[in-house]
Amino acid sequence: MAHKEFVKLFEQNILLFDKLSDKLKRNPSVLSGFPRQQLSILVRLHIGGPALLKDIARREMVPTPNLCAAFRKLERDGLVLRKIDEKDRRNTWYSVTSQGQELAVRAMDAMRSAIDSLFAGVSRDDENALTAAMKTINNILTRMELTNA
Repeated sequence: MAHKEFVKLFEQNILLFDKLSDKLKRNPSVLSGFPRQQLSILVRLHIGGPALLKDIARREMVPTPNLCAAFRKLERDGLVLRKIDEKDRRNTWYSVTSQGQELAVRAMDAMRSAIDSLFAGVSRDDENALTAAMKTINNILTRMELTNA
């Protein structure tokens, strides 16, 4: 019975996070002029380091060919570097340039500011409860990720 409750709560949280994410997307950004997908890619590369195009496509839930145009623009703008894998020339690695890192940091700061605004009306007690719950969730999910790696 507890497992069914967990699954239902997890599903509800996904839907609630989607709604909150939609509110964040409607928040005007200081980084206008850059499509959200490009900023997302830069941030993920900045945080996670170099990645293969197919892995980025999977994370972004976008077909690989659809990302090619975004990466060409990011590369043309000097925000990412593209490198062919010497061991398997079919693979291409992408990483952020120093200019891309600067933009990724600005995007992360803008997102943090938007999140801060979104939760500005939450009471201190609710904020503390959410923080404790999220720490617990992060710890459990990190352990799951490490054991399933």
